[in-house]
This record gives sequence, structure tokens and C-alpha cells, in this order.
Amino acid sequence: MKAVLMAGGSGTRLRPLTCDLPKPMVPIMNKPIIEHIVDLLKQHNFSDIYVTLYYLPQLIQNHLQDGSQLGVNVHYALEEEKPLGTAGCVKNIEQHLDDTFLIISGDALTDFDLGKALAFHKAKGSKATIVLTRVENPLEFGVVITDDEGRIQRFLEKPSSSEVFSDTINTGIYILEPELLQMLPPNEEKDFSKDLFPQILAQGLPMYGYVAEEGYWCDVGNLTAYRKAHYDVLAGKVKLQLPYTEQEPGLWVGEGTTLEPSVIIEKPAVIGHNTYVGKNVRISADTVLGDNVIVAQNATLKRPIVWNGANIERNASLRGCVLGKSVIVHKEAQILEGAVIGDGCRLGEGTVVKPEVRIWPLKEIEPNSVASASIIWGSGALQSIFGELGVAGTVNTDITPELAVKLGAAYGATIGMGKSIAMSRDQSATGRLFSRAFASGVLSVGVHIQNLEATALPVVRAQLPSLDVSGGVHIRVAPDLSREKVSIEFLDAKGLNIAPQAEKKIEATYQKEDFRRARVMELGEIQYPSRIMEKYQEGFLKYLAPHEPTRSVKVVLDYMFQVSQVILPNLLGKRNLDAVVLNAHVNEGPLRDAELLESQTRDVVKALKADFGVRIDANGERLTVIDERGELIGFQQLLAVFVQLFLHKNPGKKVAVPVMAPSLIEEVAARYGGEVIRTKSTTRALMDAAQEADVVLAGYGGQFIFPGFHAGFDAMMATAALATLLALDSKKLSAYVSDLPDLYFAHTQMPCPTALKGTLMRLMLERYAERDITLLDGVKVHEDKGWTLILPDPSKPVVHFYSNGPTQSFCDSKQQQYRSEIETMLREYQDANE
Repeated sequence: MKAVLMAGGSGTRLRPLTCDLPKPMVPIMNKPIIEHIVDLLKQHNFSDIYVTLYYLPQLIQNHLQDGSQLGVNVHYALEEEKPLGTAGCVKNIEQHLDDTFLIISGDALTDFDLGKALAFHKAKGSKATIVLTRVENPLEFGVVITDDEGRIQRFLEKPSSSEVFSDTINTGIYILEPELLQMLPPNEEKDFSKDLFPQILAQGLPMYGYVAEEGYWCDVGNLTAYRKAHYDVLAGKVKLQLPYTEQEPGLWVGEGTTLEPSVIIEKPAVIGHNTYVGKNVRISADTVLGDNVIVAQNATLKRPIVWNGANIERNASLRGCVLGKSVIVHKEAQILEGAVIGDGCRLGEGTVVKPEVRIWPLKEIEPNSVASASIIWGSGALQSIFGELGVAGTVNTDITPELAVKLGAAYGATIGMGKSIAMSRDQSATGRLFSRAFASGVLSVGVHIQNLEATALPVVRAQLPSLDVSGGVHIRVAPDLSREKVSIEFLDAKGLNIAPQAEKKIEATYQKEDFRRARVMELGEIQYPSRIMEKYQEGFLKYLAPHEPTRSVKVVLDYMFQVSQVILPNLLGKRNLDAVVLNAHVNEGPLRDAELLESQTRDVVKALKADFGVRIDANGERLTVIDERGELIGFQQLLAVFVQLFLHKNPGKKVAVPVMAPSLIEEVAARYGGEVIRTKSTTRALMDAAQEADVVLAGYGGQFIFPGFHAGFDAMMATAALATLLALDSKKLSAYVSDLPDLYFAHTQMPCPTALKGTLMRLMLERYAERDITLLDGVKVHEDKGWTLILPDPSKPVVHFYSNGPTQSFCDSKQQQYRSEIETMLREYQDANE
């Protein structure tokens, strides 16, 4: 038997889900509505199906193809020049319809018994039969009234409340005899309810209404109905062939899916193929997850409908919302009831999407934003792909191998064909993956690579000037405990982070893609330079040579599962300094039980009576120090200790620190006639200052630069230098900390949209102009023997508040005062410009 499947709808009321998807292709339980209808037709022996198409027809054709994989024969009728209406498009295929045929919509979900409707049609000798159903609110549908025999007496399309005369509505399922199509003119837009059916009634031809007393029908015409259709399927109200195995009553799980043992799932729920659900995720009843979805640990899912390829990061919360294809929800974001997120959107960390908000496809929402109104136009994108760690983002979510290839080509194009760069990475699988992808892009534009392979970043910075290259790239897992992000960092020929102008040039090239690929004979080549590590070690020992230890010092080195090839113990040994190594092997994935591991390091320091311990991370650039008592030294105090030790041996020299470092540094430097250079908050600014004359040390946040050695941060040198300087006398590390002046410091931050940072600076200058302020970076307000720095972050949509003063209560009160003032400034500005 033959059926006509009407699939030309665009689904405007389902936007943003149907911006680039025809309504019949919208998935119900991860399977397009139109495929559910094909299953129904096949079940009732309709083997030849003619699909009428208008909006984005190729998507439906690509999915159904010839129908053989679904066990039917599918043919297509395209409305190419103009829409022909529901009846006009069927008239267009009249030559194929030579017997009783059925018409059914491809965007309504139903499990009606079509065989009973066909039998009714035959028994009544009807020329046209409309399948009817009863609904509570018929205002959105065509209402039909019949006599006792079922013969249609009257109908009305989408009546007003005053016109409703029945709760029996037209479902859009018709059974017709082929001769009726002769009543329609060819190639004209005609509708069944408005044009053909009135003619049939006028001519007195038999037309009946079959009321489907059993079964389910839902016009998936809006987003509320779309969600309801899913919940009805899960409640067993409609019979569908789901593409997954029912592992236990009410729980359908696809093939290749991994559910961690600690996942809590309330039934009913559906989880698609090749999906991963992480530790401690809570999934409530009526949740539907598509294929190839990732749900990270501690996420909470309450009745969301999530399409294929979505990535939901840890601690995110989804409540009664719909996520389109390939949506990325970063950690701690919240999407509330009724919200709909279009395909390819990226929601930043801590974003809140309010109830019923719709976000159109391919939008990027800044971290910590609150979306309280629908976002249709504009991108909402971040201002730059560059941040403090170069180009960084979540592995295979923000940063994919495809992006790395394109970025490598863009970078290579800015270097110039025929020139060379150095490349290196950390020892992680992530670093290996993305370095290979990035290298492919570089080689494709004819730039050569000096490949340093798995090499710590300080070694790379130290040796880059000797390689005769135009720059360098280092790829590593970003230094946070989750280890879920990768950073691609760009260095200049001196080993410094590249300047902002160079970042802009790379980004412009990346966005425009206006670079030439190399011909075969121009492709770049890879070389492997020799003695890189040996040269670093030679320079390392040479830098420390003037200070010969006078006593034994024991150091505990915790590598935090980030490296397996370590050189620092050997270097310390050559200085007659002892080292005990912990956790010196690579462990992929998040650093688990971080507090326990830190406690273990402290215990080892005390048990071995070591002089101090260090925990080295950030691929060798950052260290955390534990004194001989097992006490953690804060980063601010550690900086002051280093300043004290270095200026004690180099009186009258200079140290460089960023604008937010505490005034304690000036107090310590004054003891030795030293000078403090304040820089902007960026890494590049600190590195530039370290190159000035007479600077012996630069640092902040557990990262230190030793200009006499090389231009970058080096935790290995920091460890060796600290051990060496402690070995020059008998004083313990805790005693140096105790000698420091009292430190009172506070740091908080609050969200601030990137687009308002410039406005915020202007508003602060207007408000604080009469106060004692400095403007090196941000606005620093000096008052009452202390200061508060209000500093917009250079890459994130936040503003920082740093306070330093005579007491902790001073710092805390200033934090509260200025946060309140800035919140008021931003709110008043936004209210005035709405």
C-alpha cells in the first residue's frame, strides 16, 4: 500500500531547535519524528512511501535515503519553485497514486492503529476519511463534527473560543481515493481543509471522520509540546520503537555507554549510544540523553532533553531544559526550566540561563553571565581566543584537534614560509595528541619544526635562544587540579611569552584563514635538536656555582603525577644537596584526593626531617613550598622569603613583582637597599621587567624568574636556589618566614561582562578621581596605610579586588566596600542603557 508523508514543515514555533533542521527531523527519544512515522507506516503494511519536501529537503533525504534500511521504499517529491500547500504537493504526485492511499504528517507523534482507520474507510465506502481524536483544548486545531454514522457535517480550521463546537479535531491523517485529486488544479497552492474538503462536502461525496478512541497523538508544534511528548513516551502513553535496549524496567541504555558506579539514576530515563556519565552524577526521572554525550562528575540532570554530542561539564545543573546538538555546558553552569539552547552553543563556566530563555544556535555565552532574555542576534562570544595561558580550553570540547591544526597553520603563516619554530609538550597523552595536530598545521604552510618532544617548559624557555628559530610553541595540560584543559602557549625567540600584538596577528590570521598552503616541495620538515637537556643542566649548575653550600640540605620533591623523567634530583646531588622524590610518574586525568596527597607530602617532610618540601606543577613552572615543620607557606610569604634571600646576597639590586603583590615586598627590599619594580598583571609584563638591568628576581603566585639564568618561570631553579641559599647558614626556612613583617591581604572577584570592562574603568576614574590612586593596571586606591586594587581580568569576564593593609579587618572591609560600589556602578549603568 502507498502513503504520502508530509515533511515540508519548517517548525518555526520550535525555534531555536529548527533553525537549521526541518521539523520532521527533530528527535523524539533521539530518533527523528519522521522515522517514528515510517516505523508506524511499515507496521501497518504501507511499503511505498512518498515524502513531500520543502524546507531543507536534503537533510531528510540524507537520513531516510531510499528507505531500504528501514524496510520500506521511499520516494521524494520536492516543492522546488514555490510551496504548494498540503493538497497541492500531493496533486503534484498524482500519477503515482492509483489506489486508496493514506496521508500522514511527518511532524506529529502518534501510534494510532492505521489498519482500523483503513477498514473503517472501506466499510463506509468513503471517498475521504479524516482520522480524528479528542483533545481538551481544540483551539489550536481543526475542529470536526460528524453525525451518528461518522459522516462529516462540518469542520473549521483553528476556531476562536466562541466558534468551538466540538472537542474532536483533525489529526492531519487522511485516507483518500485517488480520483479526488482530479478536483485540484495542477501547480497551485491548495490546502486539504480549506480547499479540497469543502468541495467534497459541497458535492455531497461521502466523507467520514474516524475517531481514534485508542492510541496517542501529539502535534509537536511548540517547545512545551516537544517536552511533553518525551515525558509521555517515558510514561508509556505512546508505543514507539526505541533505538536502545531496556536494561531494566524504565531504563534504556545504548551500546558503548559507560555509567560510573556512583551514578544515581531515577527511572524512567534514556541514555544514548557511546555516552559517558561520570562519578556522582544525579539523573532524575524523565531525563533523555542523546548519543555521544559526555556528562562529567557531580552534574545534576533533572528532566532535561539533551541532543547528540552535548558536553556537560562537572557540577553543571540542568532542569527541565532542552539542549540542541553539540552544545557545551561548562562547569557549574545552570540551565533552568523551559530554557532551550540551540545547536553548537557554548555556555561559559558559572553561566545561569533563566527559565524559558531561548538561545539561538552557535552563541557563546561568557562565564558567570546571567541570560535572562532570549539571545537571537550577536554572538556573545569572548573577545579573544587568547588568555593568560595562550589558547586554552577543555580538551576535545573547546580545543579540538581540528582547531589545533587550523591554529598551527595560522601561527606558521605569521612566522613565514621557510622559517623555523621550536615545538615542545608535556608528558601527558593530551600534550602528545595536540602537539601532533598543531605540528600538521605548521608543516602545511611550509614552516619547519625543531621538535623538542616531551620537555619541561623551563628547559624550553632556557634553550630557545640557542636554536635559531623565530618562535616556539609549548602544549601542556593546563595547571589546575581537574586537568581537563589543554593550553597552547606561544613563545618568542627569547623564550618569553609573545607580546599582545603578536597574539592579535595570530588570531586575525586564524579567523580570516587568508594564508597560503605550501606546495609539495615547500612543505615544512621536522628536525630533532641534540643535547637540549644537557645544555640546560650546564647552564643550571653554572648559575648556582657562585654559592657553594656549607651544610647538608634535604628536600622532598613531589611531582604530583605530572612527569616520569626528572632531572632535578641529579642536579641537586651535584650540589651535595639531598632529594627525596614522590609521585614521579604520569597519571592521566584529574588529580584525585588532592588534599590527602598534600597532607602526605607534609607528613613525609616531617618524618624525614627534611629542610623543606616542594610540590612542582604547571609543567615545571610553579612550586608550592612546605617548611620543615610541615606547614604550607602561602604564595605571598614565599615571594617575600625569596626577595629576602636574594637581596641579602645581592644588596642594592632590583626585584620585579606585579601590581597586586603586597607592600610587604617593599618593606623586605628596603632592609637591603633593594628596589621593587611594579609591573602590570600579565605574565609578559613581568617577564619584560625581569630583563631590565640589575633585576635579580621576578615572581608572583609561586612562579619565579631568575634573569641570570633564563627569561621564564622555573620551579626547578627556584627549588635549587632555595636549597642553596638555605645551605649557606643554619637558619631554618620557618625562621625566615617568621622574620617577615605581618601580612594582611585579601583577594576576591566578581563577574563583569567583557564588553563593560572599558566602561567600568571610566566609571571608576570618574568616581575615584579625587582620591589617591595609581593607574599602572586597573585602579589602585591608597588609603589609611593600605590600598585596594580593582583590576579587570585581561581575559576572563571578571574583575578582581586585592586589598592590603594594616589589619585583616581593614582588608575585609575594603573588599566589601569596593565590591558593593562596583556592583552599584555596573547596575546603574546597565539600567540606564537598557
